Amino acid sequence: MAPALHPTANGQSKKNIYHKGWIDFNKNGKKDVFEDASQPVEKRIADLLAQMTVEEKTCQTATLYGYGRVLKDELPTPEWKNQIWKDGIANIDEHLNSVHNNSKTKTQYSFPYSKHAEAINTVQRWFVEETRMGIPVDFTNEGIHGLTHERATPLPAPIATGSTWNKHLVYQAGQIVGREAKVLGYTNVYAPILDLARDPRWGRVVETYGEDPFLVAELGKQMAQGIQDQHVAVTLKHFAVYSIPKGGRDGNVRTDPHVAPRELHQIHLYPFRRVIQEVGVQGVMSSYNDWDGVPVTGSHYFLTELLRQKYGFTGYVVSDSDAVEHVHRKHHVAGDYKEAVRQVIEAGLNVRTNFTAPENFILPLRELVQEGKVSMKTLDERVADVLRVKFELGLFDQPYVQNPKQADKVVNSQDANDFIKQLSREALVLLKNQDNTLPLDKTKIKSILVTGPLAAEVNHSISRYGPSNIKVVSVLEGIKAQAGKNNIAVKYAKGCNITDANWPESEVLPEPVNAGEQAQINEAVALARESDAVVVALGEDEQIVGESRSRTSLDLPGRQLQLLQALQATGKPVVLVLVNGRALTINWADKHVPAILEAWFPGAPGGTAVAEAIFGDYNPGGKLPVTFPRSVGQLEYNFPFKQASQAGQPGKGPNGSGKTRVLGALYPFGHGLSYTTFEYSNLKVSPETQRPQGNITVSVQVKNTGARKGDEVVQLYLKDIVSSVITYESQLRGFERITLAPGESKEVQFTLKPDDLALLDSNMNWTVEPGEFEVLIGSSSEDIRLRKKFAIEADNTVTRVIN
Repeated sequence: MAPALHPTANGQSKKNIYHKGWIDFNKNGKKDVFEDASQPVEKRIADLLAQMTVEEKTCQTATLYGYGRVLKDELPTPEWKNQIWKDGIANIDEHLNSVHNNSKTKTQYSFPYSKHAEAINTVQRWFVEETRMGIPVDFTNEGIHGLTHERATPLPAPIATGSTWNKHLVYQAGQIVGREAKVLGYTNVYAPILDLARDPRWGRVVETYGEDPFLVAELGKQMAQGIQDQHVAVTLKHFAVYSIPKGGRDGNVRTDPHVAPRELHQIHLYPFRRVIQEVGVQGVMSSYNDWDGVPVTGSHYFLTELLRQKYGFTGYVVSDSDAVEHVHRKHHVAGDYKEAVRQVIEAGLNVRTNFTAPENFILPLRELVQEGKVSMKTLDERVADVLRVKFELGLFDQPYVQNPKQADKVVNSQDANDFIKQLSREALVLLKNQDNTLPLDKTKIKSILVTGPLAAEVNHSISRYGPSNIKVVSVLEGIKAQAGKNNIAVKYAKGCNITDANWPESEVLPEPVNAGEQAQINEAVALARESDAVVVALGEDEQIVGESRSRTSLDLPGRQLQLLQALQATGKPVVLVLVNGRALTINWADKHVPAILEAWFPGAPGGTAVAEAIFGDYNPGGKLPVTFPRSVGQLEYNFPFKQASQAGQPGKGPNGSGKTRVLGALYPFGHGLSYTTFEYSNLKVSPETQRPQGNITVSVQVKNTGARKGDEVVQLYLKDIVSSVITYESQLRGFERITLAPGESKEVQFTLKPDDLALLDSNMNWTVEPGEFEVLIGSSSEDIRLRKKFAIEADNTVTRVIN
């Protein structure tokens, strides 16, 4: 508990509200039901609501953005008594965290870490002691690249984390985010993103775990559970159908996802349903797009019928920035902003979040209540959800960080840094390794050229949605350090810029290489001829992929391909390292370059991980969480896909009789090579006949048949042979990453549950239908090693997985 007496914002001492085992939040001198930790949460909510005014209730429906955004003050001032939050506030977002590339948010209270915890206590104390009801604040923060706080532990981009296919590692990553949030004073983390990367043109592919709903659900569960196990709330992003705008366009578009109802539920809502039901998260962020002509943030179907009535969500929903404003200004389904406020409150939104003053939402809501256009019952329901989370988090029992000094020991600890090194390693995906080009033979190579515009770049691993002021190891730095241990000389030339002078018009209207660009390429080529091997780092940086950064093409931007072609022409062994946030159409590289290593945005120690893989000190074992298409003309091209929807054309030859299309994926979903080989055997499925409500056990033996220790991701796909509605060609329904020494074998087991077999029938009910299913076990969605069938026999009842 806090000390008995605290100075108030105006320097005066106030009466003791802190008692043994309880706090007198409303300062009436007695222990009310809502102040009594022994009382049921719902009873505490009802008691508190009964004592609140309309002003206090409406203040629990808005976010106050932290210092440098809306808040002008780092700590409370006497002027706060004249602000709308004198009656409380739902949450304060990103307060005193010093956001990357935002000088307005730079603050003395973000570091040392204990200073931040103490500052959060000071702010929280003001709300507890200086407002009439003393309702504590929920301190929220972003956390998809690691906690968005100065010098917190940085994580690789989510697309890289998705490439690990390692549930245990993702859970540990969540633990780190949650643990650091807790000791710094944040009580609610906006993570993970459960949107699917179905179209690589979309800018935020880099912030997803991949394109497949099962993979995203499984990894999202682990991240959410890891955070929540640290007694910090999780707010899932972005509910829903956010990641598939028309044509993959981002920025000012943010509308018009072309998604059919069955696809909506089986693909885009699947991760949200599973994470909400299986983890029990306390927060969801509503997205600013529409679905089928209705803004999601104004949709009773999404925010109430699905989220609460079907999925069982009991927490509170915050809006994404501008989502409420879009209902009026972009979607034009409300004649004015006040009507938009009414629509979203009626739909089920609890808290409006935006980078503008909270009164912009609170005042029109108060008018609507006074006018009878929003009932007190509705307002009470929305506020109750917010209060429920605050009670569940223990904010009414212990609103303060108990030991601020602990933050200095916990945040960005050595253990955390050791962990993210392993996460960066396991995110690496070996796309191609012709003639065992990799790993490079350290005994034969005396000099190496490191080149390419991403070789020395580090901005890709510093995000607005992650820690600021961190040290990132570039590919060049990593190779220099690793080569130095083996007396290998390292040369460097940039070779070209990431983009050219005419970018992005050059994506559709290329121009010849100019003299300056050719000189850069020539410099790299000259050094390549003097070297025993070449490592070229190509791809994208944070200016090309990310929020509001969709692309027209997926080719290597600028002069990168010309640089690669010139280096390959030297005849020296070339290793291509991709540093990027989306699938790229690297067809020339795949055909001509012997070794390709996908690093994504690999995080702070990423350069070290890349170097370890190149020199053989680490054997990459990651798998692609997205499909690499050959051309944007194939899009959408992803996994899973409806039967025959990505098939070829009739006739002989690779392109059919018309010879009009390029077919097939460049690299399929789940693809990833290793420096060793794996053999699959002894597939068992039990029982071979089962009832709709029963489980199926699958086991397979996997053996390392090579000479190196390595990781394999064993993947289970399921095919419904005959169904009442068209299903997917196959669906991922299990995966396990295992490590095997040379010659070592391991049995991998999976359990298929009714939910894994279910489809949405013609009446849109989740149903397990009788019939044959086939289990496919392999190393990717196309590299299937073993198959076996089982049957679901007819039952007298229909099994519905969701009510």
